[in-house]
Amino acid sequence: MKKQPTSRTCFLCGRENDHGLKLEWFDNYEEKRVECTVTFPEYFNGYPGIVHGGIIAAVLDESAGRAIMLDGNIDNLFVTLNLNITYKTVTPTETPLKVFSWIIREGGKSAKVAARLMKSDGTVTAECEAIVVRPPKAIQETWEPERKHWHS
Repeated sequence: MKKQPTSRTCFLCGRENDHGLKLEWFDNYEEKRVECTVTFPEYFNGYPGIVHGGIIAAVLDESAGRAIMLDGNIDNLFVTLNLNITYKTVTPTETPLKVFSWIIREGGKSAKVAARLMKSDGTVTAECEAIVVRPPKAIQETWEPERKHWHS
């Protein structure tokens, strides 16, 4: 599997963000999905031993959006227009979990994507569907200074 690029400061993937999760995503071309492993530290809890729903939402949102880069175009960046999350059961802290994401439907300026968070026994703790869109040029231009730091 090929590792997707990460940035310096992103809360989820930022290599230099001391408060972030430093997640890494991998393209699984055979399964047509993106994969990530995450262990949420206890300080991301809502209740003791249970990951806060907002943190879960952030991971699902980022993971689903990364499905767009399965074509290998790392500049194919979209932003979320709509995110629908279903929490199926509690998500434990301090436990390795898998995130899988895939494309449901692609278009030129938008796509429908999905992601699923699972325990090692296959139990789905949360899942999402999202509509992602290509941001306006003015927004994309603000990302240019970071481009040189966007790597695997």
